[in-house]
Amino acid sequence: QAQLVESGGGSVQAGGSLRLSCVSSLYFHCMGWFRQAPGKEREGVAAVSPIGVIKYSDSVKGRFTISRDKGKNTLNLEMNSLKPEDSGIYYCAASSSVTPATMCGGPKTTWGQGTQVTVSS
Repeated sequence: QAQLVESGGGSVQAGGSLRLSCVSSLYFHCMGWFRQAPGKEREGVAAVSPIGVIKYSDSVKGRFTISRDKGKNTLNLEMNSLKPEDSGIYYCAASSSVTPATMCGGPKTTWGQGTQVTVSS
């Protein structure tokens, strides 16, 4: 069974930056990031397809950058100009989807354990 392991979360002040990383034990076509704030549903943040097509949620466009190294089964998320509303648990997601349309989310998605991101005002 595949495992996804995230790292890089932490606490930062508004306007600061953080970099998240995810390492997968297996190759997946689609890899992406979700986040969940307390009391809210999990939402897609960014995803990248096997041919490099990228999708961002409107709330992070221009501030976050997703990248992957297919050869190393790794996924990164560079987060800049962070806002308090970016706080939450960030989950790495991976699936066999060939498009990032659903941010790699779905019934057969493999999830990481999550990493906490806290942005203070």
